[in-house]
Amino acid sequence: MLAIAVAVTMAVLDSTLANIALPAIARQLGVSPAESVWVINAYQLAIVVLLLPLAALGERIGYRRVYIAGLGLFTAGSLACALSPTLATLVAARIAQGLGAAGIMAVNGALVRFTYPRQSLGHGVGLNALVVSVAAAIAPTVASGILAIGPWQWLFAVNVPIGLVNIVFAARVLPWSTLGDRALDWGSAALSALAFGLLFIGVDTLTHARGEGLLGAAELVLAVVAGAALYRRERHEARPLIPIDLLRIPVFGLSSATSVCSFAAYTLTFLALPFWFESALHRDQVQTGLLMTPWPVGVGLVAPLAGRLADRIPAAVLGSAGLLVLATGLLLVAQLTADASTPDILWRMALCGLGFGFFQAPNNRTMLGSAPRDRAGAAGGMLATSRLTGMTVGATIAALVFRTVPQDAEHVALLIAVALAVGGGVASLSRLRARGAPSAA
Repeated sequence: MLAIAVAVTMAVLDSTLANIALPAIARQLGVSPAESVWVINAYQLAIVVLLLPLAALGERIGYRRVYIAGLGLFTAGSLACALSPTLATLVAARIAQGLGAAGIMAVNGALVRFTYPRQSLGHGVGLNALVVSVAAAIAPTVASGILAIGPWQWLFAVNVPIGLVNIVFAARVLPWSTLGDRALDWGSAALSALAFGLLFIGVDTLTHARGEGLLGAAELVLAVVAGAALYRRERHEARPLIPIDLLRIPVFGLSSATSVCSFAAYTLTFLALPFWFESALHRDQVQTGLLMTPWPVGVGLVAPLAGRLADRIPAAVLGSAGLLVLATGLLLVAQLTADASTPDILWRMALCGLGFGFFQAPNNRTMLGSAPRDRAGAAGGMLATSRLTGMTVGATIAALVFRTVPQDAEHVALLIAVALAVGGGVASLSRLRARGAPSAA
């Protein structure tokens, strides 16, 4: 479990670390802020387009092989990032780093499934959620500390020794899985990458680029065409690359929908809150960072408990209760006024984190546990894809809200996040009535 945790921590940390370093990167490389954003987008795009193909590849050649290869590429990409003299080389290195991170994330859930027995799966998922939450919580502090004593290149260089040690450790301890008997369908893999890549780029074009609405719309249309072609190609396959077979399992499909709604609410909230705290509550940047910390801390505190409970209590109950708490916390945050005290803000943020933590671990356990063991890779890949889809939806909604109602964007965004959390809770509770899903009932 330690080998899995370290690699996931590196992948999660790296996105946030690069976010914080963008101004310094733009200044040193002599590029505009808009151009420097591709340091982030290149990493995310590489992850999005390869998650499902690498999950499918893991089922064919073994999850540990994909995981260790991904970790090796991530480490090499980190070194290339640290040595990059131009924006072009840095973006190329970030693509390599993102490809490695996709290998880590695509089979992370499957390795947890093979590491823990079914009766303790919730405990393992809870610990995994704890690791991710702690990484998210400490990322700003880690980045600030590194940048206080060294250049931005150190943010990437620090991954190299950690990655090398973890490659050796992972090769010794990670479990072997059963290998599939079919070769990877490279045509389907290409269509999947095309569909998700064009979707990501099209959304980014529509929400951030001015005067390029037609281009963004065209990219989205091509994404839909590629997705439709992929569905027609895969719909009769026994083990499709896009896990259509798993999505037909009611509890798996509902769990995926719950994840999309919840991470959309999460992303929308975390994009709106800094503006809300600074403009409406008159906090500075340092105070804003501290005020947002109770959320990931709350997730980290409750995730192991929620994971253990998920081994005994229906995930549908735990998830819907957690999302109800999240919706309540978000509504309370939206009602804060300019004279709100710091303790008033902190306990509301902690309430949001506790609710999100009670949803996350049980929902992840259900997605992994409801899939057949030989489809653990596809389940893990879909788990990560649902999370990234939700985050993309949340970011898109945030951009549209800030563009259409700039005078009250933060408040509107928080209320939409409340609605998304409630929608996720409804999807979660619906799993009680789903048939053929023992982990949900």
